[in-house]
Amino acid sequence: MTTETIRSDRSSTAPAQRLQATMAAVRVAFTWFGIRKTLTASQKAQAAETFGADEDCLAASKKLLDTRAEAYKAVTSIRNRIRAYWWGMSLPYPDPGVRLIRQDQVDRFNDQMTRMQQELGEAVGLLDAQLPDLTQSARQRLGNLYNPADYPSSLVGMFAVDWDFPSVEPPSYLMQLNPELYEQERRRMVARFEEAVRMAEEAFTAEFQKLVSHLVERLTGQQDGKPKVFRDSALGNLREFFERFRTLNVRSSADLDGLVETAQRALKGASPQGLRDDGSLRTKIASQLAAVQASLDGLLVDQPRRRVLRPARTEAQP
Repeated sequence: MTTETIRSDRSSTAPAQRLQATMAAVRVAFTWFGIRKTLTASQKAQAAETFGADEDCLAASKKLLDTRAEAYKAVTSIRNRIRAYWWGMSLPYPDPGVRLIRQDQVDRFNDQMTRMQQELGEAVGLLDAQLPDLTQSARQRLGNLYNPADYPSSLVGMFAVDWDFPSVEPPSYLMQLNPELYEQERRRMVARFEEAVRMAEEAFTAEFQKLVSHLVERLTGQQDGKPKVFRDSALGNLREFFERFRTLNVRSSADLDGLVETAQRALKGASPQGLRDDGSLRTKIASQLAAVQASLDGLLVDQPRRRVLRPARTEAQP
């Protein structure tokens, strides 16, 4: 084996090894009452007849609850916050519904998820208290499509979140029972973490490119002969990305690391108001970030198609 081959092998496996040594898997699952229900065959036939359409070419459903209700929006808002929190502090993993978080963040994650789970339960309780009004409203809105059997007696338990920490290591007992099978499982887990590294790099690159492109467009674009509106979030979102990248970066791409550092240097000390007031500063930073954007475009083009690892037939699906 040549020196170049050894160096290449180390560069490809080291990030996966770091990931496997420092990260834990976490799986989040939602129980969610479906607010849409497909029309029955007779209802669909009646709808098709109204429009003179072939019922086999028609897909139709009814909305059981008014999603504009404040109590319902409160429940979905908490779900969105839970998902954003989970994704914001984790990296992708090949298994569906599973992501990776730092082992030293497990307690923090569990505590925050417990608080949001309780918050969701309270919001569901408030929504449940309005169920009679919601069903009455649905009766009026749906007319003949209304069916009381579509509605549970209570919404408590119909909206919920659960999480667990599945093992991503081969079971130790296999080493004694069947060393060959243990080694097979170990290699499979290593391959999954190598895939997780590729997924993380792709996700970081795509998100970074999107944020930089948006900021460059805001800094350079014109509307009615004037600079486009520049919102604080255009800069704030990018700085949030820098922090998340610092925390979760698996150091798999020297090119990506360098581009993030370049963008951070370009924006050092810059403020939203300063960018609004100082045209020369806007031009300078826009020029530097445009170069970063061009390099990121190249990284996205050069990234190999991600290899999809499918679970073995004997695995239980999440």
